[in-house]
Amino acid sequence: MHTHPITDLTIIGGGPTGLFALFYAGMRGASAQIVDALPELGGQLTALYPEKFIFDVAGFPRVLAKDLVRNLTEQAAQFHRETGVPAHLRQRVTGLEEEDGHFVLVTETERFPTRSVIIAAGIGAFSPRKLPQACAEPWYGRGVYPLVSNPEEFRGRDVLIIGGGDSAFDWTAQLRDKAKSVTLVHRSDRFRAHAATVTEVQTAAAEDGATVHIHTFHELEAIHGTDTITGVTLKDVKAKTSKDIPCDVILPMLGYVSDLGALLEWGMNIEKDEIVVNTQMETGRPGVYAAGDITTYPGKLKLIAAGFSEAAIAVNQAVHHVYPEKKVNPGHSSNLAVFGQKDD
Repeated sequence: MHTHPITDLTIIGGGPTGLFALFYAGMRGASAQIVDALPELGGQLTALYPEKFIFDVAGFPRVLAKDLVRNLTEQAAQFHRETGVPAHLRQRVTGLEEEDGHFVLVTETERFPTRSVIIAAGIGAFSPRKLPQACAEPWYGRGVYPLVSNPEEFRGRDVLIIGGGDSAFDWTAQLRDKAKSVTLVHRSDRFRAHAATVTEVQTAAAEDGATVHIHTFHELEAIHGTDTITGVTLKDVKAKTSKDIPCDVILPMLGYVSDLGALLEWGMNIEKDEIVVNTQMETGRPGVYAAGDITTYPGKLKLIAAGFSEAAIAVNQAVHHVYPEKKVNPGHSSNLAVFGQKDD
């Protein structure tokens, strides 16, 4: 098992809160790295809705989720010009050990010595719910895709989306101008998606029946094809009838399974799968801090804007923990020498 060089901070989670924490650590002159179970930086922004606009990030009248991730990565990268952003992806955390006066964050394949830890893991390690039909399993990765990172991949294709929540309706709305056709399938006529998006998709189906289709009270029964998907059979769960439709891509949007995993065993204060923190973002275990959606405290708001603030607090406290001679308050960035300004 490979052991990495020791850092001052290790940030668990590469979403917006974790990326801002990485930048802030660099601003404070601390060495830091991100460890994340996902294959890309950005957390839920990248995995769930990269093409959606966000309207409540300070300084941006509106910003695409993927663009916010790119900007946050660029912001953090200014302290790592030679080596690139120190992010270790596809690393699922399995333990936290103490050794020679510091921590060792353990994953399935690596060991990350660190003087402090900041948990910015959002809802924890999460993975898409899989289709329950056995016929779908062989097609995952070659026709069945639970995540969408590049909508252009589906241009001119017959896309089947399964689900009734926000992701299902969002991607139906966003792909209808790119795909040859988009068919939304759901087991009932009750949807969990935002009403405005449901109305948008229903209107599109009514006005453009050749491109957008909605099949309620239906579920996947069979997938057809040899090397590639050529179509599917849908079953009407009420009438008990079946029908075939053309399709070469299936996007299951069935929600996600989140898991705090090893974090539950780290001696922190946890309530309802959330880490209880105080105003210093302390978790109850010295040297371990938390920020973002994974935390809870009186008045907690699960917003990106709040996560940025919590990241700054957590990093400042962690830096002071590692280097007691350093002040908790860094002063204003406009006066910091690290940015070429007159140092306070």
